[in-house]
Amino acid sequence: MTFDIRQLRYAIAAADHGSFYRAARALDIEQSTLSRNILKLERSIGMPIFERSRAGVSATLAGSTFLSGARTMVASADKLVVMMRAAGQGRAGGLRLGHNNSVSAGNLRATMMSWRDAHPDVEVECVEADRSVLLAGLDIGEIDIAILMGAAGHDGFRCEPLWSERMLIALSASHPLTDRDVVHWTDLRSERFLLPAADPGPEMRDLLLGRLSVSGAKPDIRMHQSSRETILSVLGGSSGVSIVCEGSTGARYPDVVYRPIHGEQGPALTGYSGCWRDDNGNPALHRFLGFIKARYALSFDFLPRFQ
Repeated sequence: MTFDIRQLRYAIAAADHGSFYRAARALDIEQSTLSRNILKLERSIGMPIFERSRAGVSATLAGSTFLSGARTMVASADKLVVMMRAAGQGRAGGLRLGHNNSVSAGNLRATMMSWRDAHPDVEVECVEADRSVLLAGLDIGEIDIAILMGAAGHDGFRCEPLWSERMLIALSASHPLTDRDVVHWTDLRSERFLLPAADPGPEMRDLLLGRLSVSGAKPDIRMHQSSRETILSVLGGSSGVSIVCEGSTGARYPDVVYRPIHGEQGPALTGYSGCWRDDNGNPALHRFLGFIKARYALSFDFLPRFQ
């Protein structure tokens, strides 16, 4: 499946204007160009996004779901462009940090707050996006460091483990498991899990598949084209549970409670990794890496250009 940001912009414009003609005029392009690109997009994803009629166009049910995700992707791309332009203006003392998980609590939030207190001269710009978007930003120099949930190893980047955080189950306040102080993996085999299709949903899905698949039977996992915030906001009234890391527990949602998950060896943990380019000459990146190394007693070394 291959498509580009331009095609997504065309489809979003068509949905907003309800017409290929009006969308093309708003974008100042030929209607045939817009129509041709949207058709290519539909062929690429294997489903129609729009129902076409003489009155205009309207999104199909599947198309509405796709367009919701497309808006998120385009917004993330726009954020990266803004960051690139800011860097091109020669603004000194800036650190561009990407992450693919919540910072409402946990080590990432604590690290960022302590860093800002210790280095008020460094302006930190953060962007939350999917792993693929962040890695693309690293590759072209729009991001200095990406802090990713889960193990990371990518050609062309330096990736090092940073810390671990507890995994928790998010439950409706009326769920029977809320009576327990901790929940074990074996307690969750019959549950329906609601996860976002965007990060960190895929990491959570893989974790659940590894922990809960028994004798060929896989856990009931539903991936939704919604943010984790939306899923947690409606969890209190749904027939399902979700799984989050400690960094997501700072935000509170109506009728939702968290319980730590334990396995045979104790609390269930997930790791976080930092990825950066060794040829990144930003002094602020060097200072930030040194700060993390000292804070978490890590052992990775810097290349001489950072020293």
